[in-house]
Amino acid sequence: MSQTQQGKEEDSNVQVEKLSNNEENQHKKIDHEGKDQKEQHPLPLMALNHVSRLCRNVEESVDFYTKVLGFVKIERPPALNFNGAWLFNYGVGIHLVQSKDEEMRPAADQDHLDPMDNHISFQCEDMDAIVKKLEELNIEYLKRTVEDDKNRAKIDQIFFNDPDGFMIEICNCENLKLVPAGSMGKLKLPFDRHIPPVDVSD
Repeated sequence: MSQTQQGKEEDSNVQVEKLSNNEENQHKKIDHEGKDQKEQHPLPLMALNHVSRLCRNVEESVDFYTKVLGFVKIERPPALNFNGAWLFNYGVGIHLVQSKDEEMRPAADQDHLDPMDNHISFQCEDMDAIVKKLEELNIEYLKRTVEDDKNRAKIDQIFFNDPDGFMIEICNCENLKLVPAGSMGKLKLPFDRHIPPVDVSD
């Protein structure tokens, strides 16, 4: 074996030893493949809280999200003295902020709906009701169906834009089973959260 190869092997051994010592300090065990045998503690995240949107006209956007998607306008903290609005429903908030740029360009072409573009998606249990609402309000939309032959399931999707060109998707994605694609990580769903009992006694 050459000195160069021997040196590389020694360096490699040193790196492994350092990793092992570091992991021991963190009270973790590592197998021969370098994988954790002890499950890591998940981050204390619970769910999506809100999505923030810059808009050209706050009142117009409030009108859209309340009438089209059924969001409810809620009070904001008094310290937020800039022009904006908070909306909430379905366990998620939308925070609207008035753009300082009067000529703010749309996030997307209003006449172009591409499912591959950035968007926010909401699950829905009655897709026909959404189609009816959009047609009543004369809002252009794109509808498509995605089939999952492997799991014998399919989902319906509806795409449309808000007043500023931000795309929104409505889907029945709950038809698809959530299956981790790798061995790392653990799915944590909203109903996994432990909620202590509420004391309603006087």
